[in-house]
Amino acid sequence: MNARDIILAPVITEKAVSVLPEKKYTFRVKKDANKIAIKYAVEEIFGVKVAKVNTISMKGHLRRMGRNEGYTSDWKKAVVTLTEDSKTIEFFDGMF
Repeated sequence: MNARDIILAPVITEKAVSVLPEKKYTFRVKKDANKIAIKYAVEEIFGVKVAKVNTISMKGHLRRMGRNEGYTSDWKKAVVTLTEDSKTIEFFDGMF
């Protein structure tokens, strides 16, 4: 599996931006990706050193459109903590 297939998108929320000074970055990842694959993908794409990866499986939300209702897709997010001596990810630098 390619590294760019594992990391789908950054997650930009108020909580995700508040932990950026602690070198914690949040990404939307492929549902079947494990922590080791996520670690190697982030290191390959951004050129940083990863200390820890936490993953969370997110349930889809109930959405209604008139009288019809359904659920959005389930997805997985990963909170990646970088080492102290690692550089920051440039994409997130202007966020905090």
